Amino acid sequence: MDTGGLELEASLVPVPDEVRRRLVGPLACALEVRVERATPRAPTVLDAPLFLLRLEALEDAQRDALLRAALGPATRVGGLTRLALAAPELARLAERLPAAALLADALAVYRRPRLRPLLMGILNVTPDSFSDGGRWLEPAHACAQARQLVQDGAALVDVGGESTRPGSEPVTAEVELARVEPVLELASELVLSIDTSRVCVARAALRAGARVVNDVSAGLREPELLALTAEHDATLVLMHMQGTPRDMQQAPHYADVVREVAAFLRARAAAALAAGVAPGRIALDPGLGFGKDLDHNCALLRALVELRSLGFPLVLGLSRKRFLGALTGEELPARRDAATGAAVALSTTAGVAVQRVHDVRAARAGVELALTLTEGSAP
Repeated sequence: MDTGGLELEASLVPVPDEVRRRLVGPLACALEVRVERATPRAPTVLDAPLFLLRLEALEDAQRDALLRAALGPATRVGGLTRLALAAPELARLAERLPAAALLADALAVYRRPRLRPLLMGILNVTPDSFSDGGRWLEPAHACAQARQLVQDGAALVDVGGESTRPGSEPVTAEVELARVEPVLELASELVLSIDTSRVCVARAALRAGARVVNDVSAGLREPELLALTAEHDATLVLMHMQGTPRDMQQAPHYADVVREVAAFLRARAAAALAAGVAPGRIALDPGLGFGKDLDHNCALLRALVELRSLGFPLVLGLSRKRFLGALTGEELPARRDAATGAAVALSTTAGVAVQRVHDVRAARAGVELALTLTEGSAP
């Protein structure tokens, strides 16, 4: 994915079910590849992935035959519905079993070097955003802050004119547009992202020169947003949210938060592709804090490697979120930058492509620390 000459890691595009059936037969349709980081016993295997195959759609005899054919007669597989494979085993499976040839693509994602994540600076021109509401309402102050975010290391600035904090009420399209228009004048100078779910606001931003549309509704609020983004060949960020900002934190519930969020993002990416958005112009955001409690957020953070296996770059917005306050005991959002930097460092090691943050300098320090310690790259 390209944002004004800045490259993000674009992995593999998920193959639609109908194409999968036509190419490799029904057996492959029963294989769902999920990826997790192995729990290491030594630091040298810190980044070893485990590929988890869900085989519950197969009969026991089919499953046993499938795995023995690929992994050898000594493999004990009776009664399993999930099998963890290391990279060499997955490679053997892909080589020996024609119906599982697509699994080679999953392996290829993890053989490619990770790129340095981009920092997306947050600029809320709203009176009621949870962390910086009211600070940047004056156009001159907002434009100065946009430039400061870039000076601090942001590759792009995400401009939002409607608060999506828990309990917030929507504003009219006219109000949202009036708030962001002064900052959009910087589109010829800076790489801008428009944080909106509305077609009219996104259209104005794209016409002004914005290069990214960041939609917290993943195109569900106004579905025409997908085609509009495709028309302008812009990058589209699709985020998961359970409910709406008004009610999303009242009683969030999931049977399996990782699997449900992954399924939603996979479906919305397919919708974007169907609307004409290029594969390299799609990024996915698991939506931390949007219809999730503390356990849900932590589970998603632990599963970032798995979410990368969806095949698109990950955008992560954990900056100053309430769950960081719950973990650290810090009630004031503006004092959660240290926790944000630590979380950015950890998630960088999982391959997150874009970190959406308020304090770019603190996040940049977290990124540099993570890359230096895990990959040996100097700041």
